Amino acid sequence: MTAEPAFLGVEASATGRRWVGPSPEADRLAEAMAQQTSLPMALSRVLVSRGVAPAEARQFLEPQLRELLPDPRSLKDMGRAAARFLKAVNDGGRIAIFADYDVDGGASAALLLTWLRAMGHRATLYIPDRIDEGYGPNVAAMGELAASHDLIVCVDCGTLSHDPIAAAAGADVIVLDHHLGAETLPAALAVVNPNRQDETGSLGHLCAASVVFLMLVETNRLLREGGSRGPDLMAMLDLVALATVADVAPLIGVNRAFVRQGLKVMARRERPGLRALADIARMDQAPTPYHLGFLLGPRVNAGGRIGAADLGARLLATDNAREAGELAARLDRLNSERREIEAQVRAAAMAQAEARGLEAPLVWAAGEGWHPGVVGIVAARLKEATQRPAVVIGLEGGEGKGSGRSVAGIDLGAAIQRLTAEGFLLRGGGHRMAAGLSVARDRLEGAMARLSDLLARQGAGRSGPRDLRLDGLLMASAASMGLIEQVDQAGPFGQGAPAPRFGFASIAVTYLRRVGDTHLRFGFTDGSAGPVEAMAFGAFDGPLGPLIESHGGRPLHLAGRLEINRWGGRSKPQLRLEDAAHASA
Repeated sequence: MTAEPAFLGVEASATGRRWVGPSPEADRLAEAMAQQTSLPMALSRVLVSRGVAPAEARQFLEPQLRELLPDPRSLKDMGRAAARFLKAVNDGGRIAIFADYDVDGGASAALLLTWLRAMGHRATLYIPDRIDEGYGPNVAAMGELAASHDLIVCVDCGTLSHDPIAAAAGADVIVLDHHLGAETLPAALAVVNPNRQDETGSLGHLCAASVVFLMLVETNRLLREGGSRGPDLMAMLDLVALATVADVAPLIGVNRAFVRQGLKVMARRERPGLRALADIARMDQAPTPYHLGFLLGPRVNAGGRIGAADLGARLLATDNAREAGELAARLDRLNSERREIEAQVRAAAMAQAEARGLEAPLVWAAGEGWHPGVVGIVAARLKEATQRPAVVIGLEGGEGKGSGRSVAGIDLGAAIQRLTAEGFLLRGGGHRMAAGLSVARDRLEGAMARLSDLLARQGAGRSGPRDLRLDGLLMASAASMGLIEQVDQAGPFGQGAPAPRFGFASIAVTYLRRVGDTHLRFGFTDGSAGPVEAMAFGAFDGPLGPLIESHGGRPLHLAGRLEINRWGGRSKPQLRLEDAAHASA
């Protein structure tokens, strides 16, 4: 079968990619969408790319939580979990919350702590140290918590923790998780997890904070049955939104409504921890998924990565403005340290991965003493650079501990789980897009070869980094605030729902200047309008910056995502550049 012509004739761009535009069928569907709905053509293209039919367009553009929220009781063990949780509150029972050390775990713990505080109840927060205890419940910690508590709630962990949960003698254990389950479940009172093997998988896209939120929905329902009112759950959706985006859960189904509504809640700046964090990150505009994923999330994560594991959860849960400010400042400092460590590991990992080859189904690297707190971030960077699943491992002694990140359509968690069952790994688990693992040093090469084989069977490596998909072509005159606001109706954009990417043909660069050492800001026009501003982040870390800086008056094709740049009280359209190519003569 003959491949369709490259979009704008770009067979090899500055970054070595072939540009692919909408198919003729997608063009026809977009035209039909625009005619039947009176929506702008650019927005119609985005809806078609999401698989939305004209009759569904309005509902898709205005997702309502009351329509999309699943019945919590559709998840196995939910009724038992909510009833036991409420009984502990009503009886004045001693509750402990055992949470993972990442954003999803911290937000999940904060949801429970916030709800309990509103009910006049306190709980013990326990988050394991990444270095000393590793991920998830451990026998010693669970035994100690069980000795002084009646109920232990494990959030964002616990589904595979058979021995630690068995060690919690004398206390009931509830697991609220989303990581892939094994054939058998631990002996907990309840294991609520949409990714249990006996679930349908229809809610498998939920993060742990969403599972916790659903349990609180069911708990509030039980309260209403008894003639009481529970805390306002809608005010807690800022935490669900943060966890959903930071844990790279796909923005589909109810997740879209969670994030959209959660962003509105966050914009009210009522949660002291998030308000303090936004201020220290110098956020001067309404929050977007970008802010959650790249400004707030990394700072919340910093404590679990290289500092005190409970800092993020404490920040998200506190109702004290002074404490929030102190915690936010501490996390900001730790995040700066994390970036320095990450940069060193990233450079070494990329060099190693390039030497090994970037065209395989799996890109991986392992290094002596690489900090376990940054290997997941570096894996994400390798994944982004290669469009392949990536695993990065830090070696110490006879063992390596690592993290992996996947691409759309490739279930990394299932592959890691199988690898563990086959004996290639000491431990391993996760979900579709992210996973953690421990491997014996002498089995590293064999384990990665086997993982590459498993991922290849799922199709990893078939659509490589040489393809860049665009949603259509725009004139410079179309890059307006109005168009961006219209297209944004199809958001929120993020994992599983990428922001639309448009091309601009045969443009002339009108001005350019470097920003810092690696970024480039420039203006462009195609003659249809005055200059449109563009920003190329990290342009001089690769080929984009040199290509544009040395344009010499030659026309260029550009590809990127339109956004609103708000700065100094002013707003204007901006292209976030992703790729460029010389226009054919």
